[in-house]
Amino acid sequence: MRLFAGIYPPEEACAHLAAYVRTLHVSTAAVNTRLAPRAQWHVTLVFLGEVPDDRLPDVDTALREATPPGGTPSARLRVAGGGRFGRGRFTILWAGLSGEVDRLTSLARDVRQSLKRARLPFDDKPFRPHLTLARPGDRIDRSLVAADHAALDAYRGPEWPAGTLRLMRSRLGPSPVYTEMGRYDI
Repeated sequence: MRLFAGIYPPEEACAHLAAYVRTLHVSTAAVNTRLAPRAQWHVTLVFLGEVPDDRLPDVDTALREATPPGGTPSARLRVAGGGRFGRGRFTILWAGLSGEVDRLTSLARDVRQSLKRARLPFDDKPFRPHLTLARPGDRIDRSLVAADHAALDAYRGPEWPAGTLRLMRSRLGPSPVYTEMGRYDI
C-alpha cells in the first residue's frame, strides 16, 4: 500500500485558506488546474511510498516511537506564504507554514529516524513543509501562476496547534483517495 505520514490543519484554518484560494487564478481559470480537494490539504512529514501490507504494524510501531506520550506541547503553526515547485506541465502551487516550523522539522527527522531503524522504506528528500493547493501544470499561463504565487506570499492564516500525526494510505487516480490508517498524538 502507498503510505505517507502528515499533519492536517484544522477545519478553521482550511476554511480560511479556502476562501483565499477561491480568489486565485487557479480557482477561477476556465480550465482544470487540478485543485487539491480541501479535505486532502496536509503537510507531508514523510512519504513512505509502497509498503507491503504485512509491514503496516512495523510502520505503526515506528510512528509510536517517534511520537511518545507526554512530550512537549503541540507546535503552533499557521498557513502562511506560498510558492511553486516545478516548471511547465509539472508546476505545483503550494501554501507554506510559519510559526514553530522548527519543531515540525524535528518531528519529521524523528519519524524518519524511527522508520530507518525499523528498516522501512521512505523518500529521504529534504523536508519542505507545504500544502499542495493545485497542479496547474501548463494549463494556465505561467504569468497567472506567478501572480498566484505573489498573492500567496501575502497570505497569513489563523494559528493552530499541530496536535496529531496521521498515517495515510493514498490511492492514485483521477480523484486520489486518502484513507487514515493511524493517528498519533504529538
